[in-house]
Amino acid sequence: MLACLIGLRIRWHTAGTEGRDLRGIKPGRNEGGGRSESGVRHPTMTCIELSYCMGIPQKVTCISGSLLHPSLWNQWYTWPYGGSLRGDAVSTSTYSSPAKSLGDPGITPLSPSHIVKDSDAEDAVEQLFLVVVAIDFGTTSSGYAYSFTKEPECIHVMRRWEGGDPGVSNQKTPTTILLTPERKFHSFGYAARDFYHDLDPNESKHWLYFEKFKMKLHTTGNLTMETDLTAANGKKVKALEIFAYALQFFKEQALKELSDQAGSDFENTEVRWVITVPAIWKQPAKQFMRQAAYKAGMATPENPEQLIIALEPEAASIYCRKLRLHQMIDLSSRAPVNGYSPSDTIGTGFTQAKEHVRRNRQSRTFLVENVIGEIWSELEEGDRYIVVDSGGGTVDMTVHQIRLPEGHLKELYKATGGPYGSLGVDYEFEKLLCKIFGEDFIEQFKIKRPAAWVDLMIAFESRKRAAAPDRTNPLNITLPFSFIDYYKKFRGHSVEHALRKSNVDFVKWSSQGMLRMSPDAMNALFKPTIDQIVQHLSDVFEKPEVTNVKFLFLVGGFAESPLLQQAVQGAFGSRCRVIIPQDVGLTILKGAVLFGLDPAVIKVRRSPLTYGVGVLNRFVEGKHPPEKLLVKDGTRWCTDVFDKFISADQSVALGETVTRSYTPAKPSQLVIVINIYSSEQDNVSFITESGVKKCGTLRLDLTGTDASVPNRREIKTLMQFGDTEIKAMAIDVATSKSVKVGIDFLNY
Repeated sequence: MLACLIGLRIRWHTAGTEGRDLRGIKPGRNEGGGRSESGVRHPTMTCIELSYCMGIPQKVTCISGSLLHPSLWNQWYTWPYGGSLRGDAVSTSTYSSPAKSLGDPGITPLSPSHIVKDSDAEDAVEQLFLVVVAIDFGTTSSGYAYSFTKEPECIHVMRRWEGGDPGVSNQKTPTTILLTPERKFHSFGYAARDFYHDLDPNESKHWLYFEKFKMKLHTTGNLTMETDLTAANGKKVKALEIFAYALQFFKEQALKELSDQAGSDFENTEVRWVITVPAIWKQPAKQFMRQAAYKAGMATPENPEQLIIALEPEAASIYCRKLRLHQMIDLSSRAPVNGYSPSDTIGTGFTQAKEHVRRNRQSRTFLVENVIGEIWSELEEGDRYIVVDSGGGTVDMTVHQIRLPEGHLKELYKATGGPYGSLGVDYEFEKLLCKIFGEDFIEQFKIKRPAAWVDLMIAFESRKRAAAPDRTNPLNITLPFSFIDYYKKFRGHSVEHALRKSNVDFVKWSSQGMLRMSPDAMNALFKPTIDQIVQHLSDVFEKPEVTNVKFLFLVGGFAESPLLQQAVQGAFGSRCRVIIPQDVGLTILKGAVLFGLDPAVIKVRRSPLTYGVGVLNRFVEGKHPPEKLLVKDGTRWCTDVFDKFISADQSVALGETVTRSYTPAKPSQLVIVINIYSSEQDNVSFITESGVKKCGTLRLDLTGTDASVPNRREIKTLMQFGDTEIKAMAIDVATSKSVKVGIDFLNY
């Protein structure tokens, strides 16, 4: 049991501790400074060193003046870095922080060798990208936009897509993908859906059609690189392949459009890519998207900074800073709210919106302010607002505080939300069909006539968008002929007969082959999903960090629904002004472009979870449970202690780091693997507590480093939690050289 802990040494870094009582000191930020031989001032740290031997802490010493080599200050690496992790490299101990010796020098590293020479630091030039391309990878629809770095005020939205649905805007394309019977990529978006629709029913059974598959990354509890997706015909394909196909499609479309504009081939190396993900996604899902992007050829493990993962509500927030008054719809009443008296009614706002769209319907280029927009002129330093990103699959909420005059943003409450997207309305419609026609029939129809089921949901989508609070006339939903025909064969009687027997009074049959739904019936399909959104928002407003909110920005595709708009305005219009940006479905896309141009605009974030590792501490009678007692060489130790890196909902500044130091068990050791644990709770004491989960590994690969150094080698590891992804770097203190490091949340 103790073998896995051999040779581990942890150093907690703080400042000004020489000669002080070290009991109770926790990791802290450095306040001091020192100078290198070149005379350049560098940060110094006083280190509290906790040395381990045979897994048991031996002594605590105080060392001052540790210098971080200047050539390594900005060498941050984001997992994943390619390669594979051998099964025998992962610790199987119940304890975290194992320093395990692996004798096989041929292990494929998780990251490439980033050994920085002294001359490299002087000659290093930050890679410049000519253009930023953002991909809004949505559950129901997706698209891309771009901006040239020399013209950041101009955001160009992708070319109009061919195809489309009656009554549905095609600013983006459906997130649908079609593979051939040989499992090769065929088409994406409208092209995939229309081709699949036109296939003969018997032939369509052999084609693999996927839609709304993004939610799989959120709903899968144990997401791995081997996770499967199920096609409409029931066949399974690796999720990584499907996501990579989709991203490769967007990459090729964007590069082709850029090449057409430039008049010559545009190279992928000239593009910085941004991919949006929900803020409530866990680290494994974010890592999965990055790995899919690598597979699609957008970036490489050797050049990870070419790809940025953007959080959807953050992207929307960044864009909303730039809004001018004519670019938004104010749903608030005329009554003063938090000191403001809106001058426009909702009717006036929608009139302005329609006129603006009419004048600019042919334009795909949007101009943004170089500074903050007109709406921020009403804000003062420290004012707060909420962004609610209501999409197809999830609803994300984030609370930001404005920092003037630059317009930088600080997150006040950790991103929250849930699976309350517009797909919930689709599920309610499916439940209604099951009630009328029988669950067994609907399941068989989806399997036997998958293309017809897609047609039925397309027809419902169009009518769903027409639902409104003040609507009085019925909504007609066309049933595909194959639905009517298959039902008669399956049940032996007609669809009309099923409706009469179902006792569903608010749905009637039309002789034209349509279901006639009353407005109340359609509104009832929205109610469960909207109620969940309003309830979740109400819970957020009760948090102490969310007081005195000035604005609530409602963004995302679902924000176009008048029913959702009315519900949010009715519930929260007395607390803040409810604002909807123009082209609300493109808000996240435009904001993602702005984020790619300036990734440092979000200065402070909140950690969604508590992260840490397991260590041994001195056993304290009455404080530690007896079952955690371990006696070694006459010394009493407490096992499974949770060494916290960062707490849930803790503020973390961009670039702020958590530092630990580890020592190999012996000079020949090639790999150190440390298990990482997480919890939604803040007050975690032991890694064995309920709710504490092993969520990943920190892997230090020492192959290729100089082993002819002092016997007690120190590998200093720095972790950064203030970005959209958790990042890590490591250096060999004796040589100031970089050590290969990877944080893996998928293969552990």
